[in-house]
Amino acid sequence: MCKPNHLCNIMTPSDFEFLKVIGSGTFGKVLLARHRKQGGHYAVKVLQKQMVIKRKEQRHVMVERSVLLKGLDNPFLVGLHFSFQTPNALYFVLDYVNGGELFYHLQREGSFPEPRAGFYAAELAGALGYLHSLQIVYRDLKPENILLDSEGHVMLTDFGLCKEGVSVGEIMNNTFCGTQQYLAPEVLQGQPYSSAVDWWGLGVVLFEMLTGMPPFYSQRKVEMFENILHAPLQMPSGVSGAAHSLLAGLLDRDISKRLGEKRDFEEIQEHRFFAFINWDDLLARKVIPPFIPNVTSPGDVRYIDPEFTLQPVPASVTDRCQAVCASEAFPGFSFINSADCVSTNPVL
Repeated sequence: MCKPNHLCNIMTPSDFEFLKVIGSGTFGKVLLARHRKQGGHYAVKVLQKQMVIKRKEQRHVMVERSVLLKGLDNPFLVGLHFSFQTPNALYFVLDYVNGGELFYHLQREGSFPEPRAGFYAAELAGALGYLHSLQIVYRDLKPENILLDSEGHVMLTDFGLCKEGVSVGEIMNNTFCGTQQYLAPEVLQGQPYSSAVDWWGLGVVLFEMLTGMPPFYSQRKVEMFENILHAPLQMPSGVSGAAHSLLAGLLDRDISKRLGEKRDFEEIQEHRFFAFINWDDLLARKVIPPFIPNVTSPGDVRYIDPEFTLQPVPASVTDRCQAVCASEAFPGFSFINSADCVSTNPVL
């Protein structure tokens, strides 16, 4: 039975003031919200239970929660503050990262200079290496899932397609998932694959940062898939030999030869493209980013696409009915980060 509502026992939508829509997806919306008591700003991901259950995505939702909990100690992963549910919806209360999606900045600027792309690639490699050390494969690296915080550091988000319990080099079942232009060839072919799919994804994102387009992109899906499987890699002009070497290593179709397959993050760190990186400083966030977003407050939305921010906040997400402790489909979903507690009451 649920105990009376308290910040460190259980949350409800009425604990938050929902300010703006900042994102949208298949199962719901992401909203900028302010905690009414503490005053902090958060990104609240609201998923409609009916849609999640209809599409049989309960497992992915619970995996996302699990990965968010495991990733709390990494500086390049979006953190979870609270999770709770009402009879109709699931709520993830996350860090509000307001420097904009990498996708947003790429669209505005077309491509990035090599040092800037290299900085982002290094921080992403640190995030992926950390996940791999926890036996988690990310499986959906793309610019839309990469955020910049107010200081300009990378923050990886959206962990719904992660696979847990996979050691480095271990082969997984051939689950087909990911975003089309970022799929590794072994996934596309329906073959068993390993955590090396994430290093392929890093190669695709780095190529896109340097050129403005993924390496095998075509508007025709069939042609794009054929390109991923068979087309030669056309190296971007004007980039260094070290960048060519790194891209060739990450985008090697032969998994046994792909950079990162054998020793994972260590192989990435040792590549000469990253010779300018002091990894200890980078992983401690001591390296000054090459671009610092011009944000003026914790609730600034200037880097969020107006396509979202101009939408009205749906009345359904402010549902004031009491949260529930459990649900047959989502038992154990609720969570409160102890760092956010303002009471001595125990966490449920």
